[in-house]
Amino acid sequence: MSALTVGQSGTGHEWDDVVRIWEETDAPEGCKVEIIEGIVTVAPTPPEEHNDTAQLLQRRLYRVIPEDRGIYQTLGVVLRQSAGLYVPDLLVMPRSRLRQGPDGRTAVEDAELVVEITSESNANHDRVTKTHGYAKADVPLYLLLDPWHSGRPTATLYGEPQDGTYRVLATVEYGEKLTLPAPFDLEVDTGDFPVLPAEPRRYR
Repeated sequence: MSALTVGQSGTGHEWDDVVRIWEETDAPEGCKVEIIEGIVTVAPTPPEEHNDTAQLLQRRLYRVIPEDRGIYQTLGVVLRQSAGLYVPDLLVMPRSRLRQGPDGRTAVEDAELVVEITSESNANHDRVTKTHGYAKADVPLYLLLDPWHSGRPTATLYGEPQDGTYRVLATVEYGEKLTLPAPFDLEVDTGDFPVLPAEPRRYR
């Protein structure tokens, strides 16, 4: 893991330095490199079930979004007010807003939905830090798919951000259905998502 701390304002030369380190971090293929609360972090490659969940949800979302919207996997988005640069597992936003942030990067404020799928190594970032970061950026909908939740996989939909805090709109265990509200109006059957094995595969 590489690390450099930057103030929570996320401005000035410190921010430029931490973004440069993020850009230059030479992580193994498939690893996720992010800036979380001013620290460059590297998460290991997720299991196959993680990627399968993302593509299953992506297929369903494409059925309901207009052509001027895009669904992006592993797109880096800036959260300057949280000194962050997150790489959500899925993000829905207008295609015209790519790289239209104040520093020429994509701003998370333009997202209409972000989706994170927890991994064993970084679940608390998705559950706590990113929940606060997305709410602080006023992202209208945040879907947290949590196959590592106390041995009982859950899906939680957050919305109505106010003062850096979300309201929980729905929480279901895998196997139940969850509805994404307008502009999606999509019923998601979480029973379609793979459940991670109790003993994750270890690679040598």
